[in-house]
Amino acid sequence: MRRHGSAVLSEVRLPARSHSLRTASPSETEGLGRHLGRLLGPGGFVGLIGELGSGKTVVARGIARGLEYDGYVGSPSFVIVNEYAGRVPVYHIDLYRLADAREIETIDYRGLFFGSGVAVVEWAERGGEYLPGDRLEIAMTITGRTSRSIEISSTGPAHGEVLTSFVRVWKERG
Repeated sequence: MRRHGSAVLSEVRLPARSHSLRTASPSETEGLGRHLGRLLGPGGFVGLIGELGSGKTVVARGIARGLEYDGYVGSPSFVIVNEYAGRVPVYHIDLYRLADAREIETIDYRGLFFGSGVAVVEWAERGGEYLPGDRLEIAMTITGRTSRSIEISSTGPAHGEVLTSFVRVWKERG
């Protein structure tokens, strides 16, 4: 920290804003989620974006595993929200069936998105203005039968730090 007059200035290291990578298999895609889940804590939010079959639920399962939940993780398309008891609560939310972002108000989105757990939201782009301003977004594109192109971005400082740590861990994994 430095002083400037009576103000204290922090020296800020800017966190990563985005990172692109490719995975070659569902197990590698789940591993990405697992590495990310280990870095998330209370208030974490991950928005998953991609077409049907792109691996959103696979990443969600990996995140739940990284948060120490070892039970079944399936897409909550029909129930909208599944809760898993991990190191912190994991809220797996699927917005696919929402016709309009305002329908989010029919669930306890404030408690899920801004609470003490980690929210993992499939079809996050349907959440519009209801999504937290500080979050991770994972955009997935199918590039082959089992391969995916993945762009992870942060929209705020807290999740930027998570992304910076993830990039370091991902590169070190060998």
